[in-house]
Amino acid sequence: MTRVLPPLYEGHAPIFLHLAFQEALDAYEDWNFDVGEPAVDLDGKAVPISSVFGRMRTCTDILPVRTLDSVKIVLGERAAELDDDAATYAQAAFLMRAVCVERLRGDGN
Repeated sequence: MTRVLPPLYEGHAPIFLHLAFQEALDAYEDWNFDVGEPAVDLDGKAVPISSVFGRMRTCTDILPVRTLDSVKIVLGERAAELDDDAATYAQAAFLMRAVCVERLRGDGN
C-alpha cells in the first residue's frame, strides 16, 4: 500500500489522507461482522481501512471536531485515551487500527 498511501511530511498528511481517514472511519461504522474488512478508494485503488489508519499513526495534525466526535462514538470507553483538547490523527489512528485488528481477529465482536 505504500505506493497508494504517500508518506507523511514532517508528521503532516495531505488533505486527501485526512479525507480517506474520515471515509475509513465511516466504513468502519458501517462494517457488518459477517463480511471482510472494508476498503476506501484512493486514486482508483481499494485500500483496506486498517491500512489508512496505519498510515495515519504518525500524523500530528489535529482532528477536526466532527471526526473526533465520530471516533469517540466508535471507540466508546476507549475514547478516554484521546486528548479532547488537541486529539491528533495519530492518537485516533492508533486506536482505530487496534479495533480493526481486533475485529479481524474476531476479538471485537
